[in-house]
Amino acid sequence: MSKSLKLQKEQQQRDLETRYESSYHQGSLSSVNRQSYAAYVSSSSSSHGHKISKKEKKLSTLSKKEKRSYLAVDKEEEVIGYVVPVFRSSHLATQDLMETQEEVKEEGVGYVVMRNLFSRETDFKMRTVKKSRETSLRESAERLALSRKMHEKEEFQKKMNPDSLTHPPEFVVKPRGQTVWEGKSVTLHCTVAGWPKPRVAWYKNNVLIDAKSHPEKYVTESQYNMHSLEIKNCSFSDTAEYRISALNVKGESSAFAPVIIKRFKEGEEVTERPHGFSPEYGVTFNTTIIDKFDVSFGREGETMSLGCTVIVYPTVKRYQPEIVWYRNGVALSPSKWVQMHWSGERATLTLVHLNKEDEGLYTLRVNTKSGFDTHSAYVFVRDADVEEEGVPVAPLDVRCHDANKDYVVVTWKQPAVEGSSSIIGYFIDRLEVGTHHWTQCNDTPVKYARFPVTGLNEGRSYTFRVRALNNSGVSRPSRASDPVVAMDPSDRARLRAGPSAPWTGMIKFTEEDPTVGVVPGPSTDLAVTEATKSYVVLSWKPPIQRGHEGVMYYVEKCLVGTDTWQRVNTGMPVKSPRFALFDLAEGKSYSFRVRSCNSAGVGEPSEETGATTVGDRLDLPSVPGPVIPIRNTETSVVVCWGASKEVKNLVGYYIEVSVSGSGVWVPCNNKPVKGTRFVCHGLNTMDKCVFRVKAVNAAGYSGSSAESEACIVQASIAVPSPPTGVTLQERLRDYMVLGWQAPAKTGGADIRGYYLDYRTVKDGITSKWHEINLQAVTGTSYKVTDLKENVFYQFQVRAVNRAGISESSIPTVPLECKEWTVAVPGPPHGLRVQEVRKDSMVLLWEPPTFNGRSAVTGYYVDYKEENGKWRCVQERSTKNTYMKVTGLQEGVSYMLRVHAKNLAGVGGPSKATDAILAETRPGTNEIVVDVDDDGVISLIFECSDLKANSQFVWSKNYEAFTDTSRLTIQTAGGRSRAIFNDPSLEDLGTYSCFVTNTDGVSASYTLTEEGLKRLLDISHDHQFPIIPFKSEMAIELQEKGRVRLWAEVGKFTSNCQVEYVFNDNIIHEGKKYTMNFNKTTGIIEMFMDLLEVTDEGTFTFNLVDGKATGRTSLVLIGEEFAELQKKSEFERAEWVRRQGPHFVEYLSFEVTPECDVHLKCKVGNIKPATEIAWFKDGIEIEEDDEDAKKIKKSDEVLIFDIGKISKKDAGVYEVKLKDERGKDKTLLNLTDAGYQAVMNEVFRVIANSSTELKVMSTEHGIILYSFVVHYIEDLRVGWLHKESKVSHSDRVQCGVTGEQLWLKINEPTEKDKGKYAIDIFDGKGSFKRVLDLSGQVWEEAFEEFKRLKAAAIAERNRARVVGGLPDVVTIQEGKSLNLTGNVWGDPVPEVSWVKNDKPLLPDDHYTLKFEHGKFASITIAAVATIDSGKYALLVKNKYGTEAAEFTISVYIPEDEAEKKE
Repeated sequence: MSKSLKLQKEQQQRDLETRYESSYHQGSLSSVNRQSYAAYVSSSSSSHGHKISKKEKKLSTLSKKEKRSYLAVDKEEEVIGYVVPVFRSSHLATQDLMETQEEVKEEGVGYVVMRNLFSRETDFKMRTVKKSRETSLRESAERLALSRKMHEKEEFQKKMNPDSLTHPPEFVVKPRGQTVWEGKSVTLHCTVAGWPKPRVAWYKNNVLIDAKSHPEKYVTESQYNMHSLEIKNCSFSDTAEYRISALNVKGESSAFAPVIIKRFKEGEEVTERPHGFSPEYGVTFNTTIIDKFDVSFGREGETMSLGCTVIVYPTVKRYQPEIVWYRNGVALSPSKWVQMHWSGERATLTLVHLNKEDEGLYTLRVNTKSGFDTHSAYVFVRDADVEEEGVPVAPLDVRCHDANKDYVVVTWKQPAVEGSSSIIGYFIDRLEVGTHHWTQCNDTPVKYARFPVTGLNEGRSYTFRVRALNNSGVSRPSRASDPVVAMDPSDRARLRAGPSAPWTGMIKFTEEDPTVGVVPGPSTDLAVTEATKSYVVLSWKPPIQRGHEGVMYYVEKCLVGTDTWQRVNTGMPVKSPRFALFDLAEGKSYSFRVRSCNSAGVGEPSEETGATTVGDRLDLPSVPGPVIPIRNTETSVVVCWGASKEVKNLVGYYIEVSVSGSGVWVPCNNKPVKGTRFVCHGLNTMDKCVFRVKAVNAAGYSGSSAESEACIVQASIAVPSPPTGVTLQERLRDYMVLGWQAPAKTGGADIRGYYLDYRTVKDGITSKWHEINLQAVTGTSYKVTDLKENVFYQFQVRAVNRAGISESSIPTVPLECKEWTVAVPGPPHGLRVQEVRKDSMVLLWEPPTFNGRSAVTGYYVDYKEENGKWRCVQERSTKNTYMKVTGLQEGVSYMLRVHAKNLAGVGGPSKATDAILAETRPGTNEIVVDVDDDGVISLIFECSDLKANSQFVWSKNYEAFTDTSRLTIQTAGGRSRAIFNDPSLEDLGTYSCFVTNTDGVSASYTLTEEGLKRLLDISHDHQFPIIPFKSEMAIELQEKGRVRLWAEVGKFTSNCQVEYVFNDNIIHEGKKYTMNFNKTTGIIEMFMDLLEVTDEGTFTFNLVDGKATGRTSLVLIGEEFAELQKKSEFERAEWVRRQGPHFVEYLSFEVTPECDVHLKCKVGNIKPATEIAWFKDGIEIEEDDEDAKKIKKSDEVLIFDIGKISKKDAGVYEVKLKDERGKDKTLLNLTDAGYQAVMNEVFRVIANSSTELKVMSTEHGIILYSFVVHYIEDLRVGWLHKESKVSHSDRVQCGVTGEQLWLKINEPTEKDKGKYAIDIFDGKGSFKRVLDLSGQVWEEAFEEFKRLKAAAIAERNRARVVGGLPDVVTIQEGKSLNLTGNVWGDPVPEVSWVKNDKPLLPDDHYTLKFEHGKFASITIAAVATIDSGKYALLVKNKYGTEAAEFTISVYIPEDEAEKKE
């Protein structure tokens, strides 16, 4: 009996280990009916009772060859039943499927024994054991525990499978293929749904992976239908296709994921793992790459730099890591186009003059002695703008192959964009190195992306480029190829190998057979290597018998079916064993052969080739398979497609993208990719894109694949981040309530719930983690029951979304399960922050689970800067479970927490939020209040960062809507609208909207009573609209006294109608009224030709435009009507007057800027016969009068030019017009007031013409002056000094000189400083010009005055000769001469005489005198001829010097007489 219980316990243990299984398989194990079993037991017990009484019989297994029997027989070997066996393979497949408790009870303990007996196919024995009371109680307790577990399992099955139906396995999230570097680890994830829970198995290249046998290599996990396979320390052999198979009773499903392991260099073995110990330096180098370059986009011709900051720790002196850059897994070397730099901290790669060849996946690898670290990102290179619309873009990747003496094969790749039409072909250009002239190699475009170039000069180097051609023109040339030398391949091999042996200093001569004059033998191995419809390429091996001289070749062709051989290169034999034949007839078959030749002659022909048909041997690729786009990031999409099934020499694939509905296709890559998966970057977020793929080989492009399904560009969903802030909210003797904060990152999908785990802690030793809940908890708190009092527990939480389960949160500290006895409430929980702005944010929380001794009465909110101290937000507690925290500082991070309070006091703080940056992010929208044309009031919120599964969640006062009849929510795209069904005071409050699966996009709007009243007023206006008027009804008089009533409508439709009303009576258009409504301008008009007495009253325009109405009125009664009627009659009389000669403008005067007075008038409707007469004081001015000269006529303007007016010009002027049509006159009175009006205008012109005051200094003082254009005596002019009138005196004088108005200040002093103003009468008041005669102006003027005064004094008192001396004196020899000069000077000057510029001193001959200080004389006694000369009287004092010069001429009388004779 004890063995039966043991077997039963083992069975129960297996049942507990197999979780989440369906009851479908509960009867799949072998069973036997009760009758067969009872008969078998009775027969066995009777026949074998003596053998098992005291000695146990050893069980033995059947031999492999013995055929097993599954018939139940009695001791007479009679069949009494049939046993369904449990085969070992079936047992392994279904060992985790569980039987229900009811079936266990039915079969009983004996059945368990029987099943194990038959499954082992061995003998058995039964023993009776007497149980003690203690054992019975223990077994009873175990059965009760088992029953409870079975009950929980049944409840779980009901929740997980509510429809009670089975479902086949289905992959909700499939594993994604990955590419990693050798030495890294990779993990494949997937999610499988189905009921019963599917069993999964992982395969590598269809070989089952046994993770338990290789734990160092593989780790598999399965939790909550989420499965993963981790491949550790990947090696190159791990490259394979991995498959996960899911199986249940409804079927099997598989998903595939390729894993590619890349090596950095071919043949390189990774001997040291990343960050391993370096024995050479005795440290472990840890490498960190930060400031990483991201996916980059460039354009052809630009320069791009990629860089990362590399931190290697620890720092070892004179040790630098190895920096290696890769493109598509190939190491790069510095070149003309690639530059590398390593500064010791930052690695930089510069791509000079980008080209499409530079597109690809770039990887930075940092090698240290401890291992390596890498970072990769893709670089896209877009085509440069084409010079001509519609032409193709440039080809790429031009390379040279099979170079020979005069021959080379050039290959390239077709571009992604063919232009407005398909590419017709390509032109190949060559450039000899050292020259600058490109030569076109082919006259006819070649279709293939491969072309043999012949005619090269041996030993020369060449580069090549390619241009594409379509119907619109020729593309830009590609980047030039690397240089290639035209030389024999064997010579090139020798040059690469270098010298074969060192120089020994000896030259040995050997005799050889003479071979001069040997005709070469036939070439061998002639074959057609390429054949297209444009050319055929032949290759062969040189002849064995050829002598020591060079060999050349002739190529011959023969059309199949004829015997005529034709030499192809008659003029010039070729030097290379390669030859390309052009101009062959397409579709014809040819045979070829080659003859070798040298100076001795032409050898025998080689063996001819087989028949070769001219045509394309390489077919275009087939169309790629279906294209599947997969969401990746906000700007990229992963595109997968089926490979082309029929393709040879595949070059790669081009992927194109188009915004759905636009019809414009743009290439995603400009360099072909060879895989069937590509990440298309650079897309616009939320664009709906479709993709297609085309394959390309040397023959050309395949057709484009079918368009993919539309894919919205947005981030793919991922596993959420772990929950945070797991706290204890309440605890009693046998349960605890836990709370936590939702994950900061939801992974782009809604959080479906949370799973909790627990473990016990005793004396610092922890147990294993156990699951608490089998079904996900939707809230952020959970009550954990069935705990043991005074036991310590740790808890952790995981979040789950559509993509899978997050990592677990940080375990809590050990928490003791015992009843709380505190009086204050526990901490609030579930803190979350919404509506983060630059100066505010909204905090929401959940009430505490534990209220203390009394109910919670309020909350306090604390905040602090990230490293600051906690401060309370409000002085009084709030009863709400939300609060808007304002007054924050932009750019500062804040943390928030909440306290709850009750009557006993304030409880402890909640778990603080993470640091939140106060900022208004770009693109943040607020809730907008809208009132539509129908008067419907609504709140509108728009989100530009909407994900596919994002939802708008509206709430009032931050609580879910309870009364849905108040609001109607409408959501379309990224716009949600909350419509008020019946706005009233019940709707007051704060409305908020939160968008799920975004980075906290939210906003709120507070509807106040005042705001609601304003919105209701606007709604009423929209429901009962009023047509607005730009201009209300107005009236104007027109020609002939016609009256116009008009108004201008501001907003209306074409259906707007107008009703014209006078004194409440509708009037219509007729003889009296003319009406018009211009719907283009919105002007309403009504005309009346004559305003009569009966027209006094109210005029109204009534407008109707749909449900909108409008009215505008004008009241014409009483004096206003009489005045208007009088004006109308006057206008009519004026119109009659204007039918004959008349004055358009009556006689008036004007004053010109020169102060000339003109009388003028403008006439109209005059003829040559119209008489025009001027009168003054009633007397006509005749033609011969003096005033007649002043009359002028210019066009229709009559002018009387008075000029400078005076009192004699006063009088009454009149002009009369007259002819047969009528007459008119105009009069202007220029007497008294009229004359004074003219003078006032003259005064105004004069005053305004005055210049600014200026200062002039003289020897007498300072003069202030201003010029005017004209001055008359009647003009009143005054001067002011410091706002006081200047009085005339001997020292201060004012006056007029011509047009200059001046003020003279003689002998100025300091008292004369200050502001001066000239006050000129301008006809109405005073016109002033002001000058501040102080400061620098005064100093300069006063200094100039003193200088001029001193100069004048010096001029008056300087020494000078004032007269008395002649200019020339003629005297006869022998006579005496006396000359006297008058001298002036103060002080008395000094006097001296000079003769011929030499001083003259007094002596007996010369007598010099100076008498009375005024008279200077010179006397010459008995003059002689020697006295002739130039004399001067010099006078000098302190003020100056002056010389009076004269000439004395002495003559002899005899000489004079001779001259006369």
